[in-house]
Amino acid sequence: EYPASHETLRRAVSVTTRWARRVQQHYREAVLQGSAAGTAPGEEHPGSSLFGIVQGGADKALRRESAEQILELGFEGYALGGLSVGEPKSEMYDVTEYTASLLPTSQPRYLMGVGTPTDLAECVARGIDMFDCVMPTRNARNACVFTSEGKVIIKSARYARDEGPLDPACACPVCRRYSRSYIRHLFVAGEMLAGMLATYHNLYFYLDSMRKIRQALLFGEFEEYYSRVRAGP
Repeated sequence: EYPASHETLRRAVSVTTRWARRVQQHYREAVLQGSAAGTAPGEEHPGSSLFGIVQGGADKALRRESAEQILELGFEGYALGGLSVGEPKSEMYDVTEYTASLLPTSQPRYLMGVGTPTDLAECVARGIDMFDCVMPTRNARNACVFTSEGKVIIKSARYARDEGPLDPACACPVCRRYSRSYIRHLFVAGEMLAGMLATYHNLYFYLDSMRKIRQALLFGEFEEYYSRVRAGP
C-alpha cells in the first residue's frame, strides 16, 4: 500500500527475494523430474518463462537493492511490482524509469498493474516492454470505455440516441456492428452482453495501442507518437 514505512518495504523486498529463490528451486526440480521422465524442459508449459519481481515501493535505494538480489538469481524476464498502489502519477513514472534502468535491456521488463492508455506510452518511454492491468475489463463492466477521444461513460443519458460507434476510429467488431445507444440500452437493462461488448472493445483498444507503439518503435517514430499521446485527444 502507499504510503508504506521503510520497515514494511524492506520486509517486502526480503520476502520477495526468498520467494524468488524457492520458485527457482521448485522450477529446477520440475525440469530435472521432466528430464528423468523423458520430457524436455518447457514441453509441459510451452512459451512459459520465469520472471523475477523487483520491489521497494518508492524507495530508490531499496529498489536498487531488490534489483541486485533478483538479478543475481537470474531470470528470463524482470517485473516491477509495488507500483500504481496510490502514489502520485509523477512518482510512479519516476520510480518506473529508475528501476527499469537497473534491469538488462536484453530481457523483457514488465510493469505489473499498470495502467491507463496514456500510462502505456509513458512507461514504454521509460523502458517498459510489457504490462498487465484489470483496468480495461473492470472499467468495461462499469460502463466505462476507452476511445481515441478519451473515456466514455456509456450509461450517460447523452448517448441514449447516439447511433455512432463507441469509437469512430476503432476497427473492432463491436464498433463496426453496435451503436452507443444500443450498448447504453444493454447497460440500463442490466443485460450481461453490455459488459461483454464493452470488455471486448476495451481489450481491443489496449492491444491496438500497444501495436501502434511497436510500429512507432520499429519505424523510428516513437517520439512523434509519444508527443501525440501526451497532447491528449
